Amino acid sequence: MAFENNPTPSVVATSLIKSYPHGQAGVINVLNSLDLIIHQGEQVAITGASGSGKSTLLQILAGLERSDSGTVYLLEKSMHQMKDQALARFRNHHLGFVYQFHHLIDDFTALENVALPARIKGLTTAAANNQAMAILAQMGLSARLSHFPWQLSGGERQRCAIARALINQPEIIFADEPTANLDRKNSAIIWDLINSEARNNAATVVAVSHDPDSIDRFEQVIELDSLIETVAS
Repeated sequence: MAFENNPTPSVVATSLIKSYPHGQAGVINVLNSLDLIIHQGEQVAITGASGSGKSTLLQILAGLERSDSGTVYLLEKSMHQMKDQALARFRNHHLGFVYQFHHLIDDFTALENVALPARIKGLTTAAANNQAMAILAQMGLSARLSHFPWQLSGGERQRCAIARALINQPEIIFADEPTANLDRKNSAIIWDLINSEARNNAATVVAVSHDPDSIDRFEQVIELDSLIETVAS
């Protein structure tokens, strides 16, 4: 599938439907024929009421979960047509993920956690460590390279998680409530890092957030409830 729009779309979702079983015979419709286009370099926040499908949508867009029907193209590649191994390789090479919980490996130091995606991509240990040290320095964590996650503050752990997400210079960054457990000061630091690093690398950002201060930082805000209602009507 070729796209001729200018600028180039990074994310194209068409007619996404997702439902979950509820009770003995019921079904919860989370996404109902949802269409979405996000262009290269755009920074987009997805908002909506609890249970509106924000995180589900992000998981589907990132290829971490399958929709019941519909299509998702990232960087003009079909997520639905990729087999699991190819999808995992695509995510490692082109996508970055930041979550509400840092998901750092407890037995790895900050340096080892951040270097891991680069090593999976195929870099030597030395090259991966050099890249990890450079990006951790950008995050203000040069003095924490040998620290384990439990030795870091909450804000430091999230900065470490951002460094891990960015080490392979992803074209698309997905962020799911990455500051939900942080105070306002650390929340601002985290969003500053995500937004500035994305701008520096012309990356697309797709973020879920319910925090008004965070949402105000984004160029475009999509209200998921209204988007679903508009498409379904």
